[in-house]
Amino acid sequence: MPSRLLLPVLALAVFFVGATEFMIAPLLTPIGATFGATPAAASWLISGYALAYAVGAPLIGLVAHRLDRRRLLLAALALLAADGLAVAFAPTLGIAIILRVLGGVAAAALIPAVFALIADRFPEARHSQAMGLVMLGMTAGIAAGPALAGVLTQLFDWRAPFLASAIGCLLLLIPASRALYGDETTQVPATRQRLSGLGSSGRSALLLLIAKALWNGAAVAAFGLSGEMLRDRFATDTLQTGLAVTAFGLGLAVGNLSTGLVRRLSHGDERLLVAAVLFLALSFAAFLLLPLPLVGALFCLAFWGIALGFAAPASTALIARRAGTDKGFVLALSESANNIALLSLLTGAAFALQRFGLPAAGMVLGSGLALGASLLLIDGLVQKQAKPRRDGSCRSGSRQ
Repeated sequence: MPSRLLLPVLALAVFFVGATEFMIAPLLTPIGATFGATPAAASWLISGYALAYAVGAPLIGLVAHRLDRRRLLLAALALLAADGLAVAFAPTLGIAIILRVLGGVAAAALIPAVFALIADRFPEARHSQAMGLVMLGMTAGIAAGPALAGVLTQLFDWRAPFLASAIGCLLLLIPASRALYGDETTQVPATRQRLSGLGSSGRSALLLLIAKALWNGAAVAAFGLSGEMLRDRFATDTLQTGLAVTAFGLGLAVGNLSTGLVRRLSHGDERLLVAAVLFLALSFAAFLLLPLPLVGALFCLAFWGIALGFAAPASTALIARRAGTDKGFVLALSESANNIALLSLLTGAAFALQRFGLPAAGMVLGSGLALGASLLLIDGLVQKQAKPRRDGSCRSGSRQ
């Protein structure tokens, strides 16, 4: 039996991944002010993280089966702590952005290790439940990270959230070691998988993968800039901005917790995904275009989070289902595509925000979201047309 500490430890590990990535949302202005740079330049702290994640995810995914997952997770936690310390003590913004690579690589290693450990330690019937409970840690990090960052920055300065994250990761190493090495049910797999080309099942997931990268990247990039958008429209300070963007994380938690129920009501992942992405687009458009008061903008952020909380797990399940035996590599490729889209859209939107203002940044993000939604609808039509052919082939085969 796995240790009782295992799920809480894994949930805390992914909590720090979520908090470390998204706590920067309300800090772009104070970080930029410290280094004599603009918030758009400071947003490269998010982009650098995403770039390292994008490059590292498929590479680590390809070799993870050769590594001891317990050691991989502990090493990733240590690397995440190093990321917080490095950014806090970096002498220039450029060096801080370069050192942000540590956090991206840590996340790229930690998330696959977490899910592999769950698959090793728990029976198959409990995989979904265990993974859902652990990913609530990620949601909590996304929800609490910006608020805690805003509070710590108001009390001290912007370096305090990074130091707190680093200390938390280092302290987690102790219970993590006990939980991971408390029993010997997990072994390094004896088999060595051979790297092969992407099969036909894997290729069938590519359009859905690209669509997800675009709408997911646009949604996350928009959240990364939402603090500056709120600051621009409502003149909020760092504390108020950090507390305000927490609405997105709370909505994301609601979406994660209710995905199973909504999936049953919508009769499958396909319908849930389409409805969630359209809801995501509508809530973002309302946030950007309507002359809302601050409370209305916060409700839009919350609905935006709820939609992403539905869409992300539904799309991941569909991609894994279509990928078949290629699912390990395809899911790693999906993570890479997500972060490449995030990097591109965030960079473009940050530049547009700085040079031309909020409407231009919204056009960049809205274009990515609209293209992703369009590809999702095209994928649905392709799958709908292909289904009769597959069914016909099966019936013909059975008659023969």
